[in-house]
Amino acid sequence: MPITKTMFATLALATVVVSAPAFADKMKATLNGASEVPANTTAGTGTADINFDPATKKLTWKLSYSGLTGPATMAHFHGPAEPGKNAGVAVPIAPATSPSEGSVTLTDAQAADLVAGKYYVNVHTEANKGGEIRGQVTK
Repeated sequence: MPITKTMFATLALATVVVSAPAFADKMKATLNGASEVPANTTAGTGTADINFDPATKKLTWKLSYSGLTGPATMAHFHGPAEPGKNAGVAVPIAPATSPSEGSVTLTDAQAADLVAGKYYVNVHTEANKGGEIRGQVTK
């Protein structure tokens, strides 16, 4: 069976669609004590540079912070929660050192909450067991 122009065009378009690169959503969290619930007066600050690939649901991050009252004991993504609300741990960040990099594949529900702005990053210390610095993940 000879290839027609229509078949060739369809095949060419399918090749482009399949080979097109996936684009990650760029997100960020700016962490400070004022964003904690309840807020605190720590001098600590931090940032989390976050990429999320909706096609694979892969979440990657680079977390850095400084000025905490002591060594970080834990760090996590929490959710689902809007700013001013607390939620449970959704994704652990280990080790909780600065800088720290990692990745994980999210579930469908976790991905939906992340994209909806319902995740925050929290860094905990001995002096602030509930969290010393926090930042909502935003696009």
